Amino acid sequence: MSMQTNEKILSAPSGCSKNKRRVGRGQGSGWGCTAGRGNKGAKSRSGYSRRMGFEGGQTSLVRRIPKFGFTNGAFKKKVAIINVGELESLELNAITRDDFFKFGILPTMKDYIKLLSVGEIKTAITLTVDKASKKAIEKVEAAGGKVIINERKKWVRVKVKKSVQG
Repeated sequence: MSMQTNEKILSAPSGCSKNKRRVGRGQGSGWGCTAGRGNKGAKSRSGYSRRMGFEGGQTSLVRRIPKFGFTNGAFKKKVAIINVGELESLELNAITRDDFFKFGILPTMKDYIKLLSVGEIKTAITLTVDKASKKAIEKVEAAGGKVIINERKKWVRVKVKKSVQG
């Protein structure tokens, strides 16, 4: 039993790549002496690497422009928007946070859920959301459903009194 392999050797087309220039190999090559680095200065030395944002001694852009503003990205409230028209496609009578997460509408369980009034609804559905617009609530209730707004409690640090012993 003989096995035949149809292996084709891939090679780059001729003329597409050049040989690496060998610098510092004598005056006759044209790249001897300073080896294309020019005369003197930090760039001509071995081991030189320019730091990020360096502008040749000029005050860098980062230091020229004043600081302003504040970002609170770590604590930012992320809101997943759900439209009334999307609810009928879920085909459930009662929809909770877990259902929204399971269907992929809610990216993470930490996100807030807001119900908006885009679209129409004909079936009675009970919804549990964090926020809802007035029109969205009216549309759901007109169809015979109910909107339960889940109030999230704000976390408050409790101060503990230390007892003095002695």
